[in-house]
Amino acid sequence: MSGLQGAPRRVGLLGIYHETNTFIESATTLADFRNGYWLEASQIRDEYQGANHEISGLIEVIDSAPDMELVPVFYAMATPGGLITRDCYLALLDRMMQLLDQAGPLDACLVAPHGAGVAEGCLDMDGHWLLLLRQKLGIDVPIIGTLDPHANVSQAMADATDGLIAYATNPHIDQKQTGIAAARLLVNTLRGEISPVQLLVKPPVAISIEQQFTSNQPCLGLYALAQELEQRMALVSVSVLLGFPYADVHEMGSGFIVIADRNQSLAAVGQAEEAGSILSAFLLDRKRAFNGKKSGIDAVLDDLVNHLQPVLLLDMGDNIGGGAPGNSTLILEQLEAGGLSGFFVCLYDPESVEKCQDVSAGAVVPLFLGGKNGFQTSVEVLALQDGRFTEDTPRHGGFVHYDMGATAVVRTPSGNTVMLTTRRTPPYSLRQLTAFGLDPRGFRGIVAKGVNAPIAAYSDVCPSIIQVDTPGVTQADMTLFTYQNRKVPLFPFEESV
Repeated sequence: MSGLQGAPRRVGLLGIYHETNTFIESATTLADFRNGYWLEASQIRDEYQGANHEISGLIEVIDSAPDMELVPVFYAMATPGGLITRDCYLALLDRMMQLLDQAGPLDACLVAPHGAGVAEGCLDMDGHWLLLLRQKLGIDVPIIGTLDPHANVSQAMADATDGLIAYATNPHIDQKQTGIAAARLLVNTLRGEISPVQLLVKPPVAISIEQQFTSNQPCLGLYALAQELEQRMALVSVSVLLGFPYADVHEMGSGFIVIADRNQSLAAVGQAEEAGSILSAFLLDRKRAFNGKKSGIDAVLDDLVNHLQPVLLLDMGDNIGGGAPGNSTLILEQLEAGGLSGFFVCLYDPESVEKCQDVSAGAVVPLFLGGKNGFQTSVEVLALQDGRFTEDTPRHGGFVHYDMGATAVVRTPSGNTVMLTTRRTPPYSLRQLTAFGLDPRGFRGIVAKGVNAPIAAYSDVCPSIIQVDTPGVTQADMTLFTYQNRKVPLFPFEESV
């Protein structure tokens, strides 16, 4: 505690943010965080102030409170990928603790974890670093923060914090609003206006990834119930946790975080428990709807004529936002084989970009698209770009600055346009096309390496949206993966829940 009477309350801000897919062979290293977001002290404010990220909301609220002072400490984020190496995680922890020591005494702390981070030897990474933070700050310093709804929340995460609030949309377009809600909760807690009590509820259901679109059923009904309970029972917050199926951890699966106010009611804990029970029963009752049905490439392409164009084809098995490499050519190969033209595909393919850079626009180059074992063809080089662009509207992830690295745009023999990048970049912004002179409305279809996140970027120009059940490290059917650590029973793996 700062301990100075009349002085502003010092509120720290920090986070280690990663969505870890444990079914990917390649590890996430320190270089991935360095190439992502590694922000210290004032760099955090420089990157996010006025943007659409949860940190933007956290900053806005604390800055507007005359009795609060924001102390940005550390924020590190890497693109979703494989298991974080032990050395990387220890380096992140070491730097965070160093900067905390340098920051001086804190009266409270705002945190921005993802909630699905997994490190080598530390399966509950977020629970681990949050508990270390709690031990360092002590039990009397409020710790409140945000979560991605794809978090696999552990009891350790809940025990280490006074309140966690998840985004309420997927695609995530309410991140700033979530940051505002979390920061307001912190301010009110510091002022003694709220005494939060937090409850984590984990029903034995894992929600299939393609059913996690919050604007459609079955999620629509679940979120409506959560909002209704929050209002009717005068709860501080009710968060739905959709879970992240691609992490082989005990906590994998759905859940709910309910926050009540001890100051408002002596029965606060009971109210939170009642709300959690109602939500769990609702989910269990409708568990089959949350598992959904899947459509493969052949079925989707055969049915394309029945959909308004451009069609957004979501390549679920190669979902970059779920950690996949972003280099699968399966849909592209089917388009080429069927003589289907006028489609756009973006691939992570540094080797092909390098070969394109050796020639000028208009040249024809033989390539293995997607890597050495990819799709062999010859393409016409249309353009070479530096791959940088910006996004100023709320999109999934809340990112402002994008850097795809050196980028080549090529045309295939069947007349499909392929963007090749040297950095793995999730399709969260329409600017990925428009910033480089490509008109999304001019294509018959756009293949996006995602499941729900790209919808926020492309729905304005794509009247038809189809989720394609492709194979890969983010394939939609989670029962095809081999888990060692998940809880049992858990639907859809076991029926007896």
